[in-house]
Amino acid sequence: MEASSGAMLEIAPEQVLVDGPAPYGAADRLARRALRIQASQGQPEVYNIFSSSMALSATRCLLSYIVFPVLAPWLGALPAVGPAVGIPVGALALVFDVRAIRRFFQANHRWRWVAASLYLVVMVMVAALVVRDIALLA
Repeated sequence: MEASSGAMLEIAPEQVLVDGPAPYGAADRLARRALRIQASQGQPEVYNIFSSSMALSATRCLLSYIVFPVLAPWLGALPAVGPAVGIPVGALALVFDVRAIRRFFQANHRWRWVAASLYLVVMVMVAALVVRDIALLA
């Protein structure tokens, strides 16, 4: 390139933009390896999976702590009803939570670490409920 004075402008190698994926830090590489994420495959629907998995986790909690305790007297206090429904719903919620974390990392979303932290907290709570339900059925 020539400037108005006629001198050549030099561009340093670090100023050149390279097409392709952005370099990831060590934590991102570890998370991508743990989540089995390959190279970027376009922009997945991050927001849809986020709302679906959170809704499923919320449904599981509503069933366990509001619906079943209120309906228990009318159902004849069947102790196995709550755990029998809670275990499959909890397992499905955990699957959706992992899928949502994967989508955030696939999209290289700027809030992926915040979302992953939130999901991990929810996953620990749901997993504890599933373990409790399994113990109640045993």
